[in-house]
Parts: sequence; C-alpha cells; structure tokens
Amino acid sequence: MSFTHTQTQQTPTYVTVVSGLPRSGTSMMMQMLAAGGLSAMTDAIRQADADNPRGYFEVERVKRLKDGDGAWMSEAQGKAIKIISALLEHLPSNQRYKVIFMQRTLAETLASQRKMLIHRGEDPARIDDAELTRLFQKHLQKVEAWLAGQPNITVLYVNYNEMIAAPSPFLTQINRFLDQRLDSEQMLAAVDRTLYRNRAA
Repeated sequence: MSFTHTQTQQTPTYVTVVSGLPRSGTSMMMQMLAAGGLSAMTDAIRQADADNPRGYFEVERVKRLKDGDGAWMSEAQGKAIKIISALLEHLPSNQRYKVIFMQRTLAETLASQRKMLIHRGEDPARIDDAELTRLFQKHLQKVEAWLAGQPNITVLYVNYNEMIAAPSPFLTQINRFLDQRLDSEQMLAAVDRTLYRNRAA
C-alpha cells in the first residue's frame, strides 16, 4: 500500500495521531503539521470539497483498524495520521503514539456535520441534536478515560475555538509536544480563519 506524504527532517520513534470527533478541526491540524514540516499520511482517495477545501488528509484503511487490520501502522512511525476518536481504541498496542486531540464546541461540531450531510443530499435531522450531544459527550468521556490509561500514548488536548482566536500559544504547545521539530511560522500561515464557518450561536 502506498501513501503520499511531505518530507520530514527526522524520524521520531512514535506515530503522531490527530484525533477528535468528525468536524472538530482535525483536517486543519493535519494541514498545520504538514506545513510545519511533519510528514502527513494520506492516500488522497477522499478529495477536497466545499466542506474541506484544503483536503481531508485521510487514509481509508484507517477504517479497518476495528477489524484488526493494523499491522501497516508501522508505516506511520515518524509521520502524522488522522484517526477519528471512535477508532483510537483499535490502535495496535506495539506502537508509541502522541495524540493531538481536537476539542470543539459541540454546537459547532453538530452544525458543521449537519451542513456536510446537506451537501451530500442526506437528511441532517435523522437524530435530534440534544440526543446527539448527549451521545457525543458520553463518547468523549469514555475516550478520554481510555487514553489516560494507555502507557504507550501521550495526549495533548487542543481547543479548536481558542486556537483559531489566538494560534500562537497553541503552536508553542504543539511544537513542544512534538519535540520542537516543527516550523511554527509555517504552521501559523496554515491557520485559515476563513474556514471557521460554523460558529456557535
């Protein structure tokens, strides 16, 4: 299986995982890491569209982690890969991971997901927002508790809303978390506030 990725200056002994709920800012974080010089894994199957005009930075095979298809994750060592929060528990335990977990106001996450469903011609009202919020909150609590108990995983939680408003402190945190290997100025240039379109009321 082949992937395209940007070139990095050195190869760390861990996999950088960008995670969170869908539509929580994970694609933007991948863009920032790639701009900063970290190799970003993608198979380029899912193309950029109106919902993510700069691309999704996804690997379709990630979806098969839950089926035990994870041996290939060794290819991600030294690179960044996007894995939604629901699949984190299926990461192979023989690898070390640094997880950048994106947090976003749930109202905005739901609004963004709803707009994406509309663009796809699907019904955005299949589940009541209040019920979906409850399910997401329960899921996030479960994932955070699981992450806290994994000896091979370290986590940096990044608030998407706060990062868009004032990126610099977060870039410092992210760079420190990833061993000062990134170009913070290039990362800052990748923060596109014009894509912050689904704001909480």
